[in-house]
Amino acid sequence: MEKKYPIPPFTLETALEKIQLAEDAWNSKDPERVAMAYTIESEWRNRSEFINGRKEIVAFLTSKWEKERNYKLKKEYWAHTDNRIAVRFEYEYQNMEGKWFRAYGNENWEFNEDGLMARRFACINDLEIDEKDRKFQ
Repeated sequence: MEKKYPIPPFTLETALEKIQLAEDAWNSKDPERVAMAYTIESEWRNRSEFINGRKEIVAFLTSKWEKERNYKLKKEYWAHTDNRIAVRFEYEYQNMEGKWFRAYGNENWEFNEDGLMARRFACINDLEIDEKDRKFQ
């Protein structure tokens, strides 16, 4: 059986560790690496898209990072319970036309007993920014 440490029930310390591991994985821009943190049948809502399972996660992230160049993400702890974590995040990226954006949002995560994320619900808003206003260089 696959396990992805830390596993529930989460303490503040292990929730913070889980968040940092997620941030590091997403900043790698490696869809396969990111997908391994989710269950085989993981359920996502990302903006208005519904994504189910690792194969769809890999396809989604591959497409995302082809369009969102120079991607850099920061996640921040919001709250947790035994097997759930809530985070706020912001990330910056440059689109194919060279314009810069900062995306803001919240994610709600639910984990199975092996520490794999079974459900991820993300609400995200994008704001066009000037390159001089970037936070994440």
